[in-house]
Amino acid sequence: MTKLVSIVLPAYNESANIPVIAGRIQDVFKTLNYKYEMIFVNDGSRDNSQDVLVELHNSNPNINYIELSRNFGHQNALKAGLDMANGDCVISMDCDLQHPPELIVEFLAKWEEGYEVVYSLRQESKDLSQFKRKTSNLFYALINRMSEIHIEPGSADFRLLDRKVATVFSSLSENEPFIRGLIKWLGFKQYAITYDPAKRFAGESNYTVKKMFRFAMQGLTSFSIRPLYSAIYLGFIFSFLSLSYIPYVVYSLWVHKEVQGWASMLMTIVFFGGIQLIILGIIGIYIGKLFIQSKQRPNYIISNSSITK
Repeated sequence: MTKLVSIVLPAYNESANIPVIAGRIQDVFKTLNYKYEMIFVNDGSRDNSQDVLVELHNSNPNINYIELSRNFGHQNALKAGLDMANGDCVISMDCDLQHPPELIVEFLAKWEEGYEVVYSLRQESKDLSQFKRKTSNLFYALINRMSEIHIEPGSADFRLLDRKVATVFSSLSENEPFIRGLIKWLGFKQYAITYDPAKRFAGESNYTVKKMFRFAMQGLTSFSIRPLYSAIYLGFIFSFLSLSYIPYVVYSLWVHKEVQGWASMLMTIVFFGGIQLIILGIIGIYIGKLFIQSKQRPNYIISNSSITK
């Protein structure tokens, strides 16, 4: 029996890219002996992406769409597509054509060899800015040092999941899922393929510095409580340093009858106040995640879909 391959593509304001990547994927499957379905997840786009998707679906029943009620973010949109996919394996990729569809052939070949997760590692582009390169490397270094999982630098949400892996993943109800980390945490037999990213075909990236920082914090706090331990260690270190200041205070009172250096003292108080605020912020993030998780709200809400499941 011919196997079904599901391809999940989150889309946010990608009306110019959707027809192009759909055509590229169709060309790939013309050379393969698989059935396929494309699932575009419209993550609250403000352009005419939904109209484009409806038109494509009407002309090709292999192209499906999921329209979310608002913008829930890339990771939640990706989860919506994975939850609704029916394939024997599920491939996730972005709409902007930076993930080359031709790599699907290699993904499927490794899947047929018995690998249950085939993921991609992005080679650093020469056009990538120094800021993005350094912050990306810093993120992976931090998450690998502070969590129980290991994520290779350059990991992307361009991967293949076997049906049993996709089923287990769909059963997870974690708020603000960090999918790269979750797939590593699940285990199974995994294989990495490197690729050179292409330039974005049309439009501009919606991945701002603010979103990058939020994504990094989401990943760090999803798989580790070590930042809380770091806060404790900082408390002990600075408490010990403050005790070492006592002999100087006693000496100043005995000799000079007063303690010199009120300016430096004020600066020290401000510094420790900042450290305390950072520690409270770390604790607050974890408490906030527990608060949101306790409400058990869905990760996404579907307002319209061409898929019946």
